[in-house]
Amino acid sequence: MLRQSLQLSVPRPFLKWAGGKSQLISQYIPYFPQKFATYYEPFLGGGAVFFYLYGVARNNNPTKKFPAVLTDINPELIDVYCCVRDRVEELIELLARHQQQHDRDYYYRVRSQFTGTPVEMAARLIYLNKTCFNGLYRENSKGEFNVPMGRYTNPTICNVELLRLVSDSLQSVAIEVRPFDAILEFAKTAEDFVYFDPPYHPLSETSSFTGYSRYSFNENDQIKLRDTFAELARRGVEVMLSNSDCSFIQELYQDFKIHKVLAARAINSKAERRGKINELLVTSY
Repeated sequence: MLRQSLQLSVPRPFLKWAGGKSQLISQYIPYFPQKFATYYEPFLGGGAVFFYLYGVARNNNPTKKFPAVLTDINPELIDVYCCVRDRVEELIELLARHQQQHDRDYYYRVRSQFTGTPVEMAARLIYLNKTCFNGLYRENSKGEFNVPMGRYTNPTICNVELLRLVSDSLQSVAIEVRPFDAILEFAKTAEDFVYFDPPYHPLSETSSFTGYSRYSFNENDQIKLRDTFAELARRGVEVMLSNSDCSFIQELYQDFKIHKVLAARAINSKAERRGKINELLVTSY
């Protein structure tokens, strides 16, 4: 009974995120390391893999901490995670106000506000994430969120139970703004597990969705990421990476183990181009 009750009370992603991995976890499970001491995720996004691994660890040993380092280059995203960890009750109060006042005019008024306290800006991002079109995170060149409002009848903006569960899961976690290659300063032994979920390399010139923010991710960045992956592998660190199934990525990681998973493509302007598509999962072990 204890095991069952714990399974009902583990966290899950509290943000919608393009390319989020919640639907792929079941296919990833066979490739996760059986044992590791510290988990690192340098492209945090929605954090689905972290929340899954945390839940497994908690079910196996409810009193043991789950050491992890979660990083991303997006400071607004990192601020949200820090506020959920450190100021969740204040955040819940602000989100409840957003829930009460939400309508079209209110959405665009909030979207046009670019200043506030850290917890106010965290509540703003969560609110916009829950009510914008497809839950996209997209910025213009000035770093301003510019996604239009979505068509939701009654969006859940303030999920109190989930936010508190997430806050609990983050209490022993380091959350920082860092570029992905900063992982080389931390992960150094076989007891470390690193999961990379970078912006995917586009399958064609017209399919690119790497510019979700003012920080682009191009071929040179993909090569730099491969070099980082390779250096971690050389140290004995267990490394996993997801990316698109294309010849460029296959060639980059030809010295490692490449697995294929089947993912649902939900973001495309043309409905007929949405559906199942192969993605790559690369492991160093």
